[in-house]
Amino acid sequence: MTLASLAADLRSAATRANERRLLVLSGAADATRRAAVDAIEAADLPIPECTAISTADDWPFEHVGPRRSRELLGRTQQAIVLDGHEECSPNAIGRTVGAVDGGGLYVLLAPALDDWAERRDAFDETLAVPPFEVDDVAGQFRRRLVDTLRAHPGVAICEVEAGYDGPESDAVAVRDDGLTDPYPSRPRQTPEPPADATFDDDIYRACRTVDQAEAVHELAALRGTDADPAVVVEADRGRGKSSAAGLAAGALAREGRDVLVTAPERRGADEIFARARERLAAADALADSAEDCVSADSGGCVRFARPPDTADLPGGPDAVIVDEAAALPVSLLERFLDGPPVAFCTTVHGYEGAGRSFDVRFRGSLADSGREVIDVRLDEPIRYAAGDPVESWAFRALLLDARPPVDQLVADATPETVRYEELTPERLLADEHLLREAFGLLVLAHYRTEPDDLARLLDAPNLTCRALLHEGRVVSVGLLAREGGLGEDTRERVYRGDRIRGNMLPDVFTSQLRDRDGGIPVGYRVMRIATHHAVRSGGLGSLLLSEIEAEFREDGGRDADLRGEQVDYVGVGYGATPELLDFWRENGYRTVHLSTTKNDASGEHSALMVRPLSDDGADLAARHAEWFRGRAPGVLAGPLSGVDPDVIRRALRAVDDGAVPEELGLSERDWRVVVDAANGMGSYHAAPAAFTDLALRELILGNAGLEPPAERLLVEKVLQNREWDDVAADLDRVSTRMTMRAFGDACEPLVETYGTAAAKAHREYWD
Repeated sequence: MTLASLAADLRSAATRANERRLLVLSGAADATRRAAVDAIEAADLPIPECTAISTADDWPFEHVGPRRSRELLGRTQQAIVLDGHEECSPNAIGRTVGAVDGGGLYVLLAPALDDWAERRDAFDETLAVPPFEVDDVAGQFRRRLVDTLRAHPGVAICEVEAGYDGPESDAVAVRDDGLTDPYPSRPRQTPEPPADATFDDDIYRACRTVDQAEAVHELAALRGTDADPAVVVEADRGRGKSSAAGLAAGALAREGRDVLVTAPERRGADEIFARARERLAAADALADSAEDCVSADSGGCVRFARPPDTADLPGGPDAVIVDEAAALPVSLLERFLDGPPVAFCTTVHGYEGAGRSFDVRFRGSLADSGREVIDVRLDEPIRYAAGDPVESWAFRALLLDARPPVDQLVADATPETVRYEELTPERLLADEHLLREAFGLLVLAHYRTEPDDLARLLDAPNLTCRALLHEGRVVSVGLLAREGGLGEDTRERVYRGDRIRGNMLPDVFTSQLRDRDGGIPVGYRVMRIATHHAVRSGGLGSLLLSEIEAEFREDGGRDADLRGEQVDYVGVGYGATPELLDFWRENGYRTVHLSTTKNDASGEHSALMVRPLSDDGADLAARHAEWFRGRAPGVLAGPLSGVDPDVIRRALRAVDDGAVPEELGLSERDWRVVVDAANGMGSYHAAPAAFTDLALRELILGNAGLEPPAERLLVEKVLQNREWDDVAADLDRVSTRMTMRAFGDACEPLVETYGTAAAKAHREYWD
């Protein structure tokens, strides 16, 4: 069999079943690139509908670099060539494999498959974070990738020799023809408007599948009812959920409604805007069209805003559509439940996010919201037939459908029944069930997990994984990143403004907080930690952290699995919420930094916390806790003045007590002002610095035992320096006068707990 005949046969089989086929060409780079072009021509695939993802530029059809593979999201092509010679990232596979239409070919170019795992490319260089080198990167991901290619049906594998000279050349050895005997493609059922249709008929007839028409019908609920519905549209990638949302948005805009659309990235909403624009134009109702706003002559529109901005409902929209909702944090999704009718469109298994996390973490909030919840699922693929072998291969190769063990297998797990273990890449690679369970839990730990994360787990030299197993099943897992231990030259470059990959805490310590020695200690950052939802709140997450700490403690813990270095601290960085701040504080972690800018996707400020394990780690933590306390008055009254007071008070409660000076340093006059304020006569503005010192002391130490409402009042008025009227409104106080009285009440225990003898004597004056 020649390459030409094989390519033609693969195309014929794919067309017959409306499926795709995967052709692997391994060998020298130039030879495989020529062979890929010949295979596409032999398969009679239209050149304008082919794209190469490659660092090379001598292609007879469209080509983009590997770092621009995201441009293929939402597009459909007849053939895609992924050139894996110079750079092969899992993300590039995830972004491009779904873009091939039924009857098309996905062509993967690679070095000799037996040697591929031992080669290092540009993607591997991204895994070699300082102080590691690219030679330290393992090749486990590509070793597993090759195994899946050899095992899956619908995958043809050819070895191309350097002397390749054409599609009929005998310099191509077909190791697996990938041919199957599929059933012929069945015609699709034509979508029709439902009997109780609310949109115009053309909206439903523009759908590609009956599933999609049903989704559009349910999205009509965005018109609103007394219960302000929440519509949840779930689908695997390629089922047309974004297209359905766009059709519904266009129909709503025709009716004069204002539809606000958001997505983790603007380009992710392209399909929504394209379909909305299409339907408005078809009805001759398109008034204006721009990238971020499509207007109808009725006065309605479809417009875009970033997720954190959308949650604030700019302009008072009539409806909100959140696309790729699973790629946003739950805390942000919950904010949409306080607004108008909303649709959450989410990928169940796919590149864009982790639908399982959406189900586990967000569904409870949705159920408690009081909204009418309308669920709709799209199962039928639009671009190709169900059961497509290339989709099946991609799911397994990238673990797009990885999930934790079923609830029944772990429901009785307790701290007494679990075993702490290290999950090495070799062990994970040898046990597919263990790998799927561990990665499935890691997917739940973060609102956005990408295929690249699987390669990092298996290959990155700075990462290590620990878990708790119950009868062999993973119930809690932590992914740790080694950081620090940086040489003087590297630290100096960071201090002068260079960024350093894979060393988040040392980077912040050095570049932002101006600590020249911040990169010397060796630490482990908890990148992800997750406990199975069936046994949450049972102490397993805390047990895992304590076991990690014990392993790395100075008296017995050396990082034996990586570099044998002394571990000085364990740290963490995350989007700060009151609940997470409490969790980490209860596990002994102490605040050293609160970012002054919000994360673009989550809208949250990041908290950095440290748990010292050695004297060097304690020195690092102590000086940064002291610096954090010292800069708190400036940043809280400035860039953090609008942050949730519960985040501020819990971040401060997690500051190490040692950061508080032994002496307050308030003058006799300062104390008189405070005492007078406690008795309704003094003015906060007469000595604001005195109140600031007192508030910080109490919020860190908690010795006066203030109730949460009083602590929030101290945060907003004293530390964030808000106006009295704004404080009263934000804290739902009856009036500004009552808020000022409550402030005086909050000062009384501060005088009792921290006041000098002279201050208490002055209090007797009022008594």
